[in-house]
Amino acid sequence: MTKEEIQSYVDDNINPGLGMHGDFLTIQEYDTTIGVLYVTMGGGCQGCSSAALTLKQGIDQILKEEFPEIKLIEDTTQHHEGVNPFYT
Repeated sequence: MTKEEIQSYVDDNINPGLGMHGDFLTIQEYDTTIGVLYVTMGGGCQGCSSAALTLKQGIDQILKEEFPEIKLIEDTTQHHEGVNPFYT
């Protein structure tokens, strides 16, 4: 499994739902040696108070079910730099 394969899955299955709020998820890196996926949340997710919940209770579960090799998902988003979160 590669970063590009995961991003393709995200683009087809996760980003359309996030896009309804002007949001998106980008795969930054996948460390195959330890099973850690690094992601960035963009659009309204950046700076949104619900972003962590969306990631941990939604996206995390979906990706780990689809790609069991993923052991941990790390959010690398600079949330403090968000200027237009969907929920404020």
